[in-house]
Amino acid sequence: MRTTALVLLAVIALVLAPPAVASAAAPARVCTIRDERLDELSGLVAAGAGYVVVNDGSDFADRRRIFFLDGSCKVTRTVRYPSRPRDTEDLGRAADGTLWVADIGDNGGSRTTVALWKLAPGAKTPILHRLTYPDGAHDAEAVLVPADGNPIIVTKSGGTAGIYVAAGALRRGSTTTLRKAGDVTVPLTGTSNPFSFLGRAVVTGGATSPDGRHVVLRTYADAFEYDVTDGDVVGALTSGQPRAVALPDEPQGESVTYSADGRSLLTVSETSGDSAGARPVILRYPLPDRPAAAPTSAAPPSAAPTSAAPLAAPASSPAAAELQAESPGFNYIAVVAGAVAVAAVVLAALLVVRRSRP
Repeated sequence: MRTTALVLLAVIALVLAPPAVASAAAPARVCTIRDERLDELSGLVAAGAGYVVVNDGSDFADRRRIFFLDGSCKVTRTVRYPSRPRDTEDLGRAADGTLWVADIGDNGGSRTTVALWKLAPGAKTPILHRLTYPDGAHDAEAVLVPADGNPIIVTKSGGTAGIYVAAGALRRGSTTTLRKAGDVTVPLTGTSNPFSFLGRAVVTGGATSPDGRHVVLRTYADAFEYDVTDGDVVGALTSGQPRAVALPDEPQGESVTYSADGRSLLTVSETSGDSAGARPVILRYPLPDRPAAAPTSAAPPSAAPTSAAPLAAPASSPAAAELQAESPGFNYIAVVAGAVAVAAVVLAALLVVRRSRP
């Protein structure tokens, strides 16, 4: 009995243990955000020589704004919302420079509608578009804006995340029903993060590359980049095989974007985590062998070809880990639950057999 149980536990440990992964170099620090209003950062995009950021939901009115930063992370201007947003969790930028603020957070699963705020280039006030899920409330923290300019929402479901698109045109003053377009499961890694295996299983942000040929989803631990063919972002997420970039030990990593030239991933956490009172820092993770996106007359995307070569780990660091992606259908939480269930059944059967012996 004891030997059988020990063997069973060893098998379960092997199933639950993440695979060995290569280490990666520490990211470059781009700049420190010192404005005291910016301490709950949940969305980031690169725009020209600067950046745009939004906070998570805040109780302070002066923090519920869209913030524009210069190349040194200094706030240059802000844009107010015409009404109070609920829980702004991500930020996307379209090809023409339009900003989409994703007011899609719902930790309690109680919202009847979520929202996207659209800020066109040169506009002084964002426009509110309300949306509703066809299958009940969902918490979400990622928005992708593909080449066609129609935002895609990816939920924060553990293991397998839902992909939702608008079932019709977004109209000001009305509510648009979303349509579920598929599911995406991020691969299993062993990257160190403050939330352990759960931090590797939930999607906390997303972005589209300037040339529209790649999209990235992030967790609290890693970023996963997918190749996009003919603008089909949903197809890339549901059937593509991503490349992984480790984002180890970021304090609360909920933001990811591409640099303006498309050659790096940029991230920012709510705080830097270095010490008490430390400020958020924009970090740069290079994408090796990635040519810069060619400029266009409108704004970022370009039809210039890009390399589809796998992302290489920059160098080594004891705190980081990088994984070439497993099958996109791998569900870590399902494996954990399945292994625990099998263990319980087998152990119970062994106990019954033991007790029935004369």
